[in-house]
Amino acid sequence: MSINNWPKTEQPRERLLSYGVETLSNAELLAIYLRTGIPGKTAIDLARELLTHFGGLDKILESDFKTFTQIKGLGVAKYCQLKATLEIVRRHYNCKVEESTSFCNQDLARNYLLNNFPNTKNETFACIFLDNNNKLIKFEQLFKGTINQSQVYPRIVTQSCLNNNAAAVIFAHNHPSGNLTPSHSDKLLTKQLINILSVIDVRVLDHFIVGKDDIFSMAQNGMI
Repeated sequence: MSINNWPKTEQPRERLLSYGVETLSNAELLAIYLRTGIPGKTAIDLARELLTHFGGLDKILESDFKTFTQIKGLGVAKYCQLKATLEIVRRHYNCKVEESTSFCNQDLARNYLLNNFPNTKNETFACIFLDNNNKLIKFEQLFKGTINQSQVYPRIVTQSCLNNNAAAVIFAHNHPSGNLTPSHSDKLLTKQLINILSVIDVRVLDHFIVGKDDIFSMAQNGMI
């Protein structure tokens, strides 16, 4: 039976309008995105099947073109629509961040990094450059490494701070293993960078270890 023939109170779009988008399940949200099903399956049926096949909503959103379009009912148009929607959301969030009066808020920094840090299997070291009021100047990926380390050159970090006229900086790098505990070398590097940047009056506010769904703050845990 077509979703249009369901009782209004059970149709995803009607439920969204009546009760709010936050009340919808992942399958209902995905069904609204899909708009139509395929022969023999409603959009809800297809959504549930996709969630099972990929292993969750996040896996669908992160899938590449080849993996996504191999599934019947998911073509080029839906892939482009999905990626465009994700980019709109990311840019909307970044606009809100740029309007923020301060980047000292831990939750703001955490959400910004989860929204912008590249989803990569290799370690990447990045900097958030801030002005004297801790407002965002630029987010920049400086170094890319292997699956368990990235070589960070303090000279390059210092040059980047000067080039961006930064008064403060937040460091971030990912641990592809998923273990968010800072390594001994992470701690030594952080101390080294703090000492070097203090000479040019650049404050180090934090160093974040980035995972897939969570972040570890060295400052919040008394390491800075």
